[in-house]
Amino acid sequence: MVTSASNSDRINRIKQDSEIPKMEDKELTEQIIGCAMKVHSTLGPGFLESVYRKALAHELRKAGLRVECERPITVYYDGVAVGDFSADLLVESRVMVELKANQSLATANEVQLVNYLTATRIEIGLLLNFGAERLEIKRKTRTYRPKARPEDFIL
Repeated sequence: MVTSASNSDRINRIKQDSEIPKMEDKELTEQIIGCAMKVHSTLGPGFLESVYRKALAHELRKAGLRVECERPITVYYDGVAVGDFSADLLVESRVMVELKANQSLATANEVQLVNYLTATRIEIGLLLNFGAERLEIKRKTRTYRPKARPEDFIL
């Protein structure tokens, strides 16, 4: 049986989770994307992921951002550690960046990033593929946010 208090808590969590991310997060992801574009335009496709990771970390640090590379993260299930993974980059402790060096991104890459966001409770992630002729960019959030429709805007 669900009590009204737990329903209220659930609704409050949903409201908090559905709020639009802070403007700083949008600006931060744009700054990360700008640095990634510079790396891709300089190096082009064809290198290993580790090369792009080091180059992007360098560009982000030049931009004055705090960057952690290959940060180890433990996944818990029912209070038990069940696995480990390393986040490619964690920028400003707020944006997880997963890098790929493939010909194209797959849906599985996007699902992996969302799972990492869920495991860490980090709200925003970027999936960047340096292996294609053009840099591929996917911005993901831990919680679902429907895209705004034109009729949602009040003029």
